[in-house]
Amino acid sequence: MFELAGGLALAAIPALPILAWILVLDRKRPEPIGLVGRALALGLLTVLPAGLIEGAFSLVLPEGTSLGSTLVQAFIVAALVEEGVKLAFLKRFLDSRPEFDEVADGMVYAIALSLGFAIVENFLYTWNRPELLLARSLTAVPLHAIATGLMGYQLGVGRLRSRQAQLGVEAAGLPGALPGSLPQGGWKAGLAIAVGTHGLYDFLLLQGGFGALLVLPLLALGALALRRRFALAKSFDGHCATDADTDNDHLR
Repeated sequence: MFELAGGLALAAIPALPILAWILVLDRKRPEPIGLVGRALALGLLTVLPAGLIEGAFSLVLPEGTSLGSTLVQAFIVAALVEEGVKLAFLKRFLDSRPEFDEVADGMVYAIALSLGFAIVENFLYTWNRPELLLARSLTAVPLHAIATGLMGYQLGVGRLRSRQAQLGVEAAGLPGALPGSLPQGGWKAGLAIAVGTHGLYDFLLLQGGFGALLVLPLLALGALALRRRFALAKSFDGHCATDADTDNDHLR
């Protein structure tokens, strides 16, 4: 039991700096820490349905090392299943939450949930194989935060568009154009981005050799994109808050 707890604690260590980083970025209008913790705990549970679905795929898909087989394994079996399960849990968790009222909120909760998934996955891969912990700490754990965090941005955009409709705020009034046309269903764009990022990561790893090394610049670019999306999210949120304050002033 103590060995099991110790292994889980070691698997969780790489996720803590990422969680701390996103909470620091969100410090001006922070989310309730209890809800962030619940999102993290919910992420721990997502591994089970994802694993069952991936296992079912492995029973029906032929094994092979061809390009087609590798693409299916990377983008469908791994990326689509894992990000799809995370999305389902996220939407179930967030759709009725009044606290989810900003773009940045979607990113915070999505990253927290993704880190819960990454902790369990990290534990399963590194149990009795501690030599893998460092490699996964620098690659797989950030990958989950990046892919699902970018999806959370799109979920937040969808929620902001709904809020704009309630406030009567035009999207054109925002500081810069929103990425894509997302008056409804921001989750579709979010899932596509998450699957694309996650699938490319897995595809490169499955190539081995030099191809596997390309995950490092991919992760660097992904982290930069995540940071820029968060800055953009805070800009959108601040503008929307200002519009809400203006509307309240007119009602006084």
